[in-house]
Amino acid sequence: MVADPAAYLRLVRLVLLEARWSGAWPPERVLTGVPVAATPDDRRVVSAAVAEVAGCEATLVEGPLAAAVGAGLDVTGPRPCLLLDVGAGLVEAVVIDGGVITDAAVLQLSATTGTGLPLYALDGVVDMTAGLLRRLPGRLRSAGLVVTGGGARQERLLERLRAALRVPVGAASEPEHATIRGLVGLCPQPVPAARTTARGR
Repeated sequence: MVADPAAYLRLVRLVLLEARWSGAWPPERVLTGVPVAATPDDRRVVSAAVAEVAGCEATLVEGPLAAAVGAGLDVTGPRPCLLLDVGAGLVEAVVIDGGVITDAAVLQLSATTGTGLPLYALDGVVDMTAGLLRRLPGRLRSAGLVVTGGGARQERLLERLRAALRVPVGAASEPEHATIRGLVGLCPQPVPAARTTARGR
């Protein structure tokens, strides 16, 4: 979410300056993760800033979709995937079917702690995720939930989710890096990337 476009542009310059030092320049394409809740204005600002600094087209990928790819889920397979991405200040629960996010619930928090979600936020995250699952057909609810983001290391959250949802719940490997792993994995694959970024373009 872009609260300050000028500050965002400065951040993009810093990040891509590091990329320039470590690899070929200019890049052929840049994939950028955005929240599901990002507005059209947010997306335009992000796309324009990245394209201006990188000198190439920016492809926007919804963050939870990239996180699912980074977690090893088959997002274009025949079975829908359920994912909860617990980031710093933003928590997104999504259903992914056919390479796109078909349903989502988002909770914005004022702050997180160094050990994950503050205790007062746990109920909100669990209730939000349970509400999303209730909207799904019964056959999809047993698919299990994968948790990504730094908050996935909070065992108390995983325990609360298991108790409330009564479906398998597990954290991705190195969950705090799932989104960037997914973006890196999608970069050299133009066909899958095109399928999985249809909503984010």
